[in-house]
Amino acid sequence: MDKAQHKQLADGRWQKMPFFEQMANIGSEVERAINWRKKENLEYSRLSCERALELLDLTIDDEKNQKRLREILRLREVLVDYFYSSNSFSSSDILWKNYFFSFSWAVRSGY
Repeated sequence: MDKAQHKQLADGRWQKMPFFEQMANIGSEVERAINWRKKENLEYSRLSCERALELLDLTIDDEKNQKRLREILRLREVLVDYFYSSNSFSSSDILWKNYFFSFSWAVRSGY
């Protein structure tokens, strides 16, 4: 992973994180992408989305998440559709914020 933006995470630190923490971090990047898009800074929005997808790929590669692989792969598909394609799944900013909120809440609550 030569072009990794999250080099330390790509070097193995990501796999040490619990699944909920991984998802909360992905959600942070997705929320940044949404916020930058609202501010009409499409370059920063794109970069945030790329970071979210990179973290999602690390989550997909994490062996402990194999039982969740179907959901994670679908999540990736729908995110790409929302930010880069026609939004055929009819996603919305609020949908994404609600989806990732539960992971952030769980992490902050000490699940």
